[in-house]
Amino acid sequence: MTEKAYRVCPLCEATCGLELTLDTGRITAARGDRADVFSSGFVCPKGAALGQLDNDPDRIRRPLIRTGTEYREADWDEAFAAVEDGLATVIGRHGRQAVATYLGNPNVHTLAGGLYAGALAKAVGSTQVYSASTVDQMPKHVSSGLLFGDPLAIPVPDLDRTDYLLMLGANPVESNGSLCTAADFPGRLKALRRRGGRLVVVDPRRTRTAALADRHLPIRPGADAHLLAGLVHTLFDEKLTAPGEHLSGVDEIRRAIQPFPAEAVADACGIPAADIRTLARELAAAPTAAVYARIGTSTVEFGTLASWLVDVLNALTGNLDRPGGAMFPLAARRRRGTGRGRGFTTGRWHSRVRGLPEIKGELPAVTLVDEITSPGEGQVRALITVAGNPVLSTPGGHRLDEALAGLDFMVSVDPYLNETTRHAHVVLPPPPPSRSPHFDLAFGDLAIRNTARWSPAPLPLRDGELDECRILSRLVLIAAGHGAAAAADPDALDDRTTAGILARAVADPASPVHGRDPAELAAALHGDTGSERQIDLMLRLGAYGEGFGADPDGLTLAGLLAAPHGIDLGALLPRLPEVLRTVSGTVELCPAPLAADLGRLSAALAERGDGLVLVGRRHLRSNNSWLHNLPALTRGSNRCTLHVHPADAAALGLADGGDAVVRSRTGEVTAPVEITEDVMPGVVSLPHGWGHDRPGTRMRVAEAVPGVNVNMLTDPGAVDPLSGTAVLNGVPVQIHPAAVTALTAPQAG
Repeated sequence: MTEKAYRVCPLCEATCGLELTLDTGRITAARGDRADVFSSGFVCPKGAALGQLDNDPDRIRRPLIRTGTEYREADWDEAFAAVEDGLATVIGRHGRQAVATYLGNPNVHTLAGGLYAGALAKAVGSTQVYSASTVDQMPKHVSSGLLFGDPLAIPVPDLDRTDYLLMLGANPVESNGSLCTAADFPGRLKALRRRGGRLVVVDPRRTRTAALADRHLPIRPGADAHLLAGLVHTLFDEKLTAPGEHLSGVDEIRRAIQPFPAEAVADACGIPAADIRTLARELAAAPTAAVYARIGTSTVEFGTLASWLVDVLNALTGNLDRPGGAMFPLAARRRRGTGRGRGFTTGRWHSRVRGLPEIKGELPAVTLVDEITSPGEGQVRALITVAGNPVLSTPGGHRLDEALAGLDFMVSVDPYLNETTRHAHVVLPPPPPSRSPHFDLAFGDLAIRNTARWSPAPLPLRDGELDECRILSRLVLIAAGHGAAAAADPDALDDRTTAGILARAVADPASPVHGRDPAELAAALHGDTGSERQIDLMLRLGAYGEGFGADPDGLTLAGLLAAPHGIDLGALLPRLPEVLRTVSGTVELCPAPLAADLGRLSAALAERGDGLVLVGRRHLRSNNSWLHNLPALTRGSNRCTLHVHPADAAALGLADGGDAVVRSRTGEVTAPVEITEDVMPGVVSLPHGWGHDRPGTRMRVAEAVPGVNVNMLTDPGAVDPLSGTAVLNGVPVQIHPAAVTALTAPQAG
């Protein structure tokens, strides 16, 4: 007998609602939920393949313990005892600083990751914390932290109301959006144009997004900050600025941007000065406008400057925090702010080997390998990974691969034996999505419309499965030194967390529960598990919350349970100055660290080379390295090929479908060539997340079509200094046909 269930898709940032068909305890079909308040039935191939992910025969179903090179299944108590023993041994011998934590991208897509991953890193008690953020989005966190005082205060384009959208380094038609949560991004872009708006895309590739645009401007990879600086200069030069309220530093920006007139940056960008000036005029003249930039502008040597200048443009044109511009969402779990705070700083500590600065509580992922392989006090000897695959995801991953083999102990929370987790001594597998509840703790802060949705687990846990929230909460308690036996209490950590939140709330005069009894409030919380009660608490105390009786019509978990398609909380509203956490209570438009880095940007105007450079690309059927084991998502255009412009292919002697050797300063790969006019001359492209060819993994579909790891070519030594983010785009490369390379290779002897 079949039945229907509803769940928010956990496979990308779009957070589309799914209607699942269940039969005999399995997902047999997945389609878009037409009644979902956010996505209205939209679904991409990833969401439609949720059943394949759920039922993948290569998923680990029981904890694994490794002895030598062999794994055996274990029960949960034995596995956690092994974790306690492994961590305690390393900590006892070398101290807590010898234990590192790596948190992968899927953590932001799960309830467990949102609730416990950060707590796990804190419980370890080491500054050796790493995540996928420094191979993706950290520049935006740094620029937002310096501008607004809060690294999580990230303005998003008001897609449904804007008249003009300038998009750089983003391809949401294939990525579904990033740091801008918008179900059916392609449909919203088409709607923008239907209502008379304009879409301009700046990208070195003619992506599927660029194909929808009114205008596509190809740009030299890595030059986005130069273009943005030229736009800001033009606004001042032509007296086109109309800054909004709550800003400081406008005059400082005017002075700092003087070295970047359109004519000075044109050669660096590959975009004529006349086009740059036209773009600035259009932005200023549009009734409403928004500038949006993503990973192509972030994973470059000037990523933080580019992220900053995006919001400078939004502010100077009067489009920051107004409908149709760039706005601040208000997630259901968030409380309103006071408009002031302590501001944001970086570099509170530095990495042991390379001296790279801490950013938002973590160190750049590129230096994890240095911390493992370099002897001395504080050397990393144990590693905890949660939903991460840094062997494929970080530059120089082959060195990290070798380094992981020498660790004293490693534990991974992951459903697969992948290129990273194959080194773990203990693997703790979370249950599949069908057996996990869901509430978005990350993407409400980035959504283009405020909504709230709770997804109960469509199916119960099977015998031998353990809820991921309880896996991570037990790990937190073990890492903190409470022991595996004490950690077996399923709600121990949640009760402590809830008690702490309530104690602060009742002491806060601005809280709706000020002065009330915390025990009474805790007893009123709804939920079968501690994690569910935490969500109920967040909702009740949040901006739309019921406030434990203060607003009987407000949000609670019970209210969301009664609304399986979600609750619409309305369009984004202006939030300045309430959203700010700066000391001044203003948007500090010209922070000193960013203004100082403009000198480096100016110096680079004379440093542009003319050789081939490599950029990445996104696929609609992929998300980094973790969806390549599903047959439905490894077909069609989702292929690991080297995109080359016809003129470059002819000059290099490359044939479509033939193999080419791609060399950089740090490595080389051999990949099949795909000749296409969708890349500009001088630019080649390989997708991120491939390279499934290492022994010891258990991912048969991925192994059959392994592709090549582009991070063999990226340089671990190259980072954006303000954010520690790896430079993944604009990498200089040399290319030769594989046959020619073989003939000209040095002979042995």
